[in-house]
Amino acid sequence: MQNSSNQTVKNKGIYLLPNLFTTAGLFSGFYAVIASMNANFEAAAIAIFIAMICDGLDGRVARLTNTQSDFGAEYDSMADMVSFGMAPALLAYNWALADLGKIGWLAAFIYCAGAALRLARFNTQVGVADKRYFQGLASPAAAAVIAGSIWLGNQYSLDGRNISWIAALVTAATGLLMVSNFRYHSFKEIDWRGKVNFIVILLVVGVFVVVSVQPALILCVGFYLYAISGPIITIRTVRKLKVAHIVGDDTVANVETNSSVQAAAQTQVVTDLEKEKQEEHKP
Repeated sequence: MQNSSNQTVKNKGIYLLPNLFTTAGLFSGFYAVIASMNANFEAAAIAIFIAMICDGLDGRVARLTNTQSDFGAEYDSMADMVSFGMAPALLAYNWALADLGKIGWLAAFIYCAGAALRLARFNTQVGVADKRYFQGLASPAAAAVIAGSIWLGNQYSLDGRNISWIAALVTAATGLLMVSNFRYHSFKEIDWRGKVNFIVILLVVGVFVVVSVQPALILCVGFYLYAISGPIITIRTVRKLKVAHIVGDDTVANVETNSSVQAAAQTQVVTDLEKEKQEEHKP
């Protein structure tokens, strides 16, 4: 009886290490909100990027240390909503959208609602969706588009109120990309535990060096390219683009896209086999 009681108490606890990273990400997102309210836009944008790093670490730390839990997953979603939903929306509003009146806060709300819907859809597809791809732009990447734009604009002393309409368009479009059916590479197929060539480490060092030269510019351009990669990947992997591939019935879109990807893969295999046969018959 006592062993059963001790087991119940043990199960009620929460894992410390991964939730520390989640809490750090939540703190960074909350700080971004406060900083944007005080017109400290660069610090707010950097805080969102710090939240991204924490968000990337908490899940991987949980998997590496075998400390996954339902509580951790729910806590992570709540923290993501603050850091990648509310914080970027308020940052964009305070930096550029406030003077647009209703148009401004509606654009910010479209982004915020898109982040909430994106997170809810992601949670319902865990264990079902193709892990190689995200369905819709991931909320951390969407937040990076907004934060990177404002960080870069602030470094070049650009007043957001002078480009308020462009900022509204980017904010709303990013929110819509999150709830779209466009496919984005998740990079989850990378084996972080596996061994790599020494050149790979040198390339990683090179990436850090390049980013450190102009972090605002490099990060902003990089995440803009990632944001537009989804529509490009989707258009290239389907035979005939339909509305369901953009938004709507995600089941139909996923089935048809996966079929197209499998067909393309099979065609590639056949082509490779034919090339090998030709090489074998060469004198």
